[in-house]
Amino acid sequence: MNSHIYQAPREWTRLHPVSPFLGGWAILGLLLAYWIHQYLPDWVDGGDEEFSFFDQFPLLGLVAAATLAFALTITVSYWQWRRTEFRIGDDAVYLRQGIVTRQQRQARLDRLQAVDVVQPLLARVFGFAAITIQVAGGQKSGVELKFLRLGDAEALRNEILALAAGVRGTADTGDDAPVTPGEDVAPASSPGLIGHPLERPRTAVAAAEEREVYRLPAGRLLGSIALSTPTLVLLATPVVALIAVLGFDYDVWGAVAAVLGTSVVAIVTALAGLLGYFWTRLNGGFGFTAGISADGLRLRHGLTETRKQTVPPGRVAAIRLHQPWWWRGQDWWRITINVAGYGEDQESVSVLHPVATREEALLAVWLVLPDLGDPDPSGTLGHALHGRGDEGGFTTSPERARRVDPLQWRFRGVRATDRALLIRRGRWEKELFVVPHERTQSLGLTQGPLRRALGLANVVVHSTQGPVQPVAAHLAVDDAVALLDAQAQRAREGRRRQTPEQWMSAVGLEQEATHG
Repeated sequence: MNSHIYQAPREWTRLHPVSPFLGGWAILGLLLAYWIHQYLPDWVDGGDEEFSFFDQFPLLGLVAAATLAFALTITVSYWQWRRTEFRIGDDAVYLRQGIVTRQQRQARLDRLQAVDVVQPLLARVFGFAAITIQVAGGQKSGVELKFLRLGDAEALRNEILALAAGVRGTADTGDDAPVTPGEDVAPASSPGLIGHPLERPRTAVAAAEEREVYRLPAGRLLGSIALSTPTLVLLATPVVALIAVLGFDYDVWGAVAAVLGTSVVAIVTALAGLLGYFWTRLNGGFGFTAGISADGLRLRHGLTETRKQTVPPGRVAAIRLHQPWWWRGQDWWRITINVAGYGEDQESVSVLHPVATREEALLAVWLVLPDLGDPDPSGTLGHALHGRGDEGGFTTSPERARRVDPLQWRFRGVRATDRALLIRRGRWEKELFVVPHERTQSLGLTQGPLRRALGLANVVVHSTQGPVQPVAAHLAVDDAVALLDAQAQRAREGRRRQTPEQWMSAVGLEQEATHG
């Protein structure tokens, strides 16, 4: 049995020496993209009659450029690795780096928002991982460490979560230290962890025990991709072309040839974007599981790049439940969240459930807001998801809103519970926004000329940066003003009542020396 125990370093420590090699491959992709942009159009068109494709020797030049660029990248990455160190303290994770200009950053644990352990494909093959510590603050306020052994990354995550929760005990570092519950086992036939026997990572601070709540079946994920607008557009394109040829005698092939002749790069880019959508949904939703532990909410997902996310309790700032028209027959919902630190451009890591049934959707909301109510479909959330008008106590848009919103005005509504503000909209594509009162950043009331003439207004609820942007639209002015004043008061009261940042201390568990 391997007696090595992975620990989070308290002294300044470098990242793993393999980091420059794991991070240097991106340059090859850039060179390949450049080659496609420069040579592919001429190759497809036949090029100059006096020179063949091989006479120009683009491959030799590409290999030489790739070798030089890769060597330069590795050299710079190695020097940067030599100048990058990190450590963990009782109050923060510290990172200092820089070749010419040195800088030191810290991620305060009392402002911890989420901890992610990420394994890109190449790092996953060789048993390495990156760890990202997200904290509340401005842009790039977190710390990202690329790369550590998987066991070291797990150890660092466990200790960060323990310290953020208020645990201040000293972990057992002997040979009989407990094996981390719920962690991956590296099988003996796999490449495993370089430099150590291929066994389960053992960490000085054990991970908190976890209970799985839901798991996304692969069949449902594939079905949701099939029932998406890009898929249906692809399937409808040949039908539209056939109707154009047979019904209107339209020269479809001539149009296609004209488009292809205009720019091969544009066509390739469009196809790459379309395929990228499918790949993002497949890779992001594959093997998606959610569980709960003393650390908070745990999410796992990924096909080639695996990601383990841990979001501490009370850190979700807003929730969006979205049901496209194509999913209504199955009653499926996609649930995204705002977590401070992730930002607007990271929707793929801000997913609470890629394709949830109605029961799972209610359960997912309960995971982050357990005191909103029970997951009874006939309760408040049931009315919010499928109700209309003032059902369930919602304040709705007045009838005069029909002039600016003829299709959806009956389905808009807003209601405040003791813990959160609920905003719904949508006739064919349904949406429900849930914003905890204490997570309301600010409020705004907007009116354009037409809405002002009709006595309507929008109330914008400003959350942290992310894919969820709640807006209660087309309310009567009196209702909008009343909502603005009342929500501001509820937000102040919610922030006054919220628990301390170290939630385990708040419930009297600070005496536990080990996590879990």
